[in-house]
Amino acid sequence: MTLRAFLTVLCLPLIALLLGGCSSCSGDKPAPVDTTPKIQLALNWVPEPEFGGFYAAREGGAFKRGGLEVDIQPGGAGAPVVQRVAAGQVDYGVVGGDEVLSARAKGADVIPLFAVYQTSPQAIMVHASLGLNTIADTLKSGITLALEPGLPYATYLRKRYGFHNVKLVPYDGGVARFAADVNFGQQCFITSEPIAARKKGANPKVLLVADEGYNPYVAVLITRKALWKEKPAQVKAMIAAVREGWKSYLADPAPTNAVMAKQNPAMDLETFAAAAEAQKPLIETAETQQKGLGTMSRDRWDLLGRQLVELEVVDRPPPLDDYLFSFE
Repeated sequence: MTLRAFLTVLCLPLIALLLGGCSSCSGDKPAPVDTTPKIQLALNWVPEPEFGGFYAAREGGAFKRGGLEVDIQPGGAGAPVVQRVAAGQVDYGVVGGDEVLSARAKGADVIPLFAVYQTSPQAIMVHASLGLNTIADTLKSGITLALEPGLPYATYLRKRYGFHNVKLVPYDGGVARFAADVNFGQQCFITSEPIAARKKGANPKVLLVADEGYNPYVAVLITRKALWKEKPAQVKAMIAAVREGWKSYLADPAPTNAVMAKQNPAMDLETFAAAAEAQKPLIETAETQQKGLGTMSRDRWDLLGRQLVELEVVDRPPPLDDYLFSFE
């Protein structure tokens, strides 16, 4: 091998390395770095219309317009949403109002930001043919009632009316027995079991627990007080985007329902539509028309705190000023 050939072979790897290291010299630019903040939103159940506004905020771009990139994490039975938010494992969560106060009473750092349901969807359903018009009538009727006795609203009903004149049985989550037995009633969400029962040919009458005086906010968006203090602009943007999402969903739920249905194939689009329609009057009220979707009042939170003390769920209500803030 000649000296020139030897030097050529020796230098080829070095030339390739130099050329490879100077790719930017050819005009190529590095991929832009995504600096949008990553935010986690944990739900306490699977994708259903009760979360429609959150998904609409993502699908319709409300989150992005607010400078937010939100990862919506579906939940399920027993999902520890409050605990995850309080521990800083996720930034935001969706839970019940009574869970918020119970957690705060135990020292958890969670605060409510936005209340989807102004009227609680928790209810008792009975067969319309029985002619029972109130829960009070139902609890005197002698029917069999499927109910989880440990739920706060069940404790409220027991303390107010007693369960002496009904036969309590465990709630199994389905509607098969209800459809088969006219003398059978059960707990329900207005957006779920009544719709399933009608599809099986039953004619349920739905009696809201809220009409009996126990009406906590439901599907409440929460975060940590520490996050609010650290990133108030982000929290405000989140609230605004969620409000925009719910406004969009209530106006036309179909596009968002199609997205949620892909993640929750157990529910068909007909049921999605029926549930979205059933929940509208629980979300849009005279107060929300005046003050905006998601509005919350000190009086409602104060009453709930006192009720939870009476129900022995908490020893004392958390001070209102410790968890209620103006986010305007």
